[in-house]
Amino acid sequence: MTIRTMIVDDEPLAVERLQMLCAREPRIALAGTATDGEAALRLIEGLQPDLVMLDIAMPLLDGIGVARAVGRMGIRPAVIFVTAFEGFAVEAFDLAAIDYLLKPVAHDRLTRAIDRVELALQSRVLAQPAVSSEPEPEWAEEFWVPHRSELIRIGAAQIDRIEAERDYMRLHVGAHSYLLHQTISALEERLDPQQFVRLHRSHIVRRDHIARLRHDGSGVWFACLADGEEIRIGRTFLANARAMTGR
Repeated sequence: MTIRTMIVDDEPLAVERLQMLCAREPRIALAGTATDGEAALRLIEGLQPDLVMLDIAMPLLDGIGVARAVGRMGIRPAVIFVTAFEGFAVEAFDLAAIDYLLKPVAHDRLTRAIDRVELALQSRVLAQPAVSSEPEPEWAEEFWVPHRSELIRIGAAQIDRIEAERDYMRLHVGAHSYLLHQTISALEERLDPQQFVRLHRSHIVRRDHIARLRHDGSGVWFACLADGEEIRIGRTFLANARAMTGR
């Protein structure tokens, strides 16, 4: 497979190094380069590459902004972020990046990233959605969360419940839990309401993880979960709980 690739970086030496690495990868055909975000958007729209290797820290429009703008344009190239900074990894994967490479990039690490791009393209994960007069919302199917020195992929269907801890969300997955930097309202908007229900200002629960509902005799309701945990249902969210029972 030939992967038409664009390199975007505001440092000429970084562009040159990536060009040299790409020249050693037979699957990559270099389609163009850009040294700022605005120029990158123009070239991406015109060339419509299969892959964009994208720096993050750039003046004016940074790499995260470029990726968001490309998504709004309806163009769906694979994106690999190539950066000297670790702190943007979670946000990058929330934008459906295929990989996140730290500078200086080693050849074997680039090869593994290209393997992922090739697999995604072959399985049509990045295919253009069909045009529809009533497009359905795209619910999040996975999340990338930091854990020690790694980023772990967690499928939405694996999450038992979500608990707010200030500016972080704790994702409970079986006996483990992981922190995701996001507000509970923003996370709720990304979750399929057919699979998840919000029961409290601080709690979202996967519907099939709820075993039963009970009240304490004074009008306070609780959700009893499959793992034995109980969550108090907030008054504001009682309607959500009743809707689950059809009452």
